[in-house]
Amino acid sequence: MFDATAKMKMLRVFTTATMLASSVTACTVGPNYRRPDIDVPPAWRLVATESAEISNVAWWDQFQDPVLSELVRTALVNNKDLKIATANVDQAFAQYGITRAAQFPQVTAGASALRERTSANAGFPAGVTFNDFGVNLSASFELDVWGRLRRATESARASLLASAEGRGAVVLTVVTTVATGYIQLRALDRQLDIARYTSRSLGEAARLQRIRFLEGAVPQSDYQQAEAQYRDAAARVPELEREIARQENFISVLLGGNPGPIARGRDIDSLLFPMVPAGLPATLLERRPDIRQAEQQLIAANANIGVAKAAYFPDISLTALLGLASLQLSNLFTGPSRTWSFGGSLLQPIFTGGRLRGQVAEAEAFQRQTLYNYERSIISGFQDVENALVDRAKFEQVRDERALHVDALRRFRDLAALRYREGVTIYLEVANAEQLLFIAQLDYVTAQSQYFQSYANLYRAMGGGWVGEAEAFVPRGVASNSSNE
Repeated sequence: MFDATAKMKMLRVFTTATMLASSVTACTVGPNYRRPDIDVPPAWRLVATESAEISNVAWWDQFQDPVLSELVRTALVNNKDLKIATANVDQAFAQYGITRAAQFPQVTAGASALRERTSANAGFPAGVTFNDFGVNLSASFELDVWGRLRRATESARASLLASAEGRGAVVLTVVTTVATGYIQLRALDRQLDIARYTSRSLGEAARLQRIRFLEGAVPQSDYQQAEAQYRDAAARVPELEREIARQENFISVLLGGNPGPIARGRDIDSLLFPMVPAGLPATLLERRPDIRQAEQQLIAANANIGVAKAAYFPDISLTALLGLASLQLSNLFTGPSRTWSFGGSLLQPIFTGGRLRGQVAEAEAFQRQTLYNYERSIISGFQDVENALVDRAKFEQVRDERALHVDALRRFRDLAALRYREGVTIYLEVANAEQLLFIAQLDYVTAQSQYFQSYANLYRAMGGGWVGEAEAFVPRGVASNSSNE
């Protein structure tokens, strides 16, 4: 069919083209990426003393609540934002493959069959019916002399890595949000218990005060004061039930399901505190997926400058065709039916009305945008860690003070009740003490919840190997299951 001479000619052309392309690889226009100089603080204002390896563990398990651990794993498997992020990685992987393929020869095969009759009024020969059969193998190859294709591939690869880091950032957010959401739910449960207990207690006090008022033992003001206290506590119960239902719905959606109830494990008083993650500010650049994503976006934008600049230079392409053509199908695969062609083309922009200059300017401006975004993400990361460290330290102090406040008000309530029973004071003092104690108990649970959540937020701010630990539970897409070509 195709004789050895024709095959060798085609092979020599493309071998020569490949060698030529390799010899000019160093000629790549556009700036090479260099990580920008970043002003990194030497240390955090509040120093964590624990080992840095703590940042690589599944910290949500350290609360030692199996229900919380299971909720996190369920979210990692079913969360819709994570599924979207995985699909984005698959799309970026496919785009990288498309872009990278342009660096290699493109070979296609074709076959055709045609039966045609010429018009008797259209020329010579007239009124002739004939067949036309053909098979061919064609190839084309663009010589990447100026590095346009290599820069495009560099950009696509960086975009792929940015998508992967973006998924890591979603993992970081989902895990932290589930953990803090669950802690807040258990805090609301505890506040509801307090509200129900207080409501029952004050309801019984109001009932007794009503009896004593009807018997003439106490003035009406005492009874009305007790009734007002009871109604205030009773109103807190449905309000907290409403907040609990909304929090359950929020967590259910995070888990990738419809709104509904959430299982419970340890109560908030039984949760254990995770260890404090450590690390210097400079390590944040390598541990935070959102910062790594911003850097990959900067790399992609930097490479696109080279793509834009390469448009100023000629596009050089080689083409080849090796085939068979015949008017008779029986003669198609004989020697005389052989046909071939080799050629090359050069396309050089001469006048584009400023289009190329505008494309370069656009690429450079976008690169500056991504640079500033990268720098902003780093500064925001430092801010997140500093805030999380301060929150952890100060919320602990707030919780301890709230606990002392509750103890003091409990003693005050008991003394006020004793004084009232002995006739030393009026019921208003008891009512005020009960009201203050109720509010203080709710405030203590809020401070306790904030203290627990500060640990989760600190792990989120610090990043670390735990993100990879969590990603192990995320179902992989096409890109994650495929190997790079």
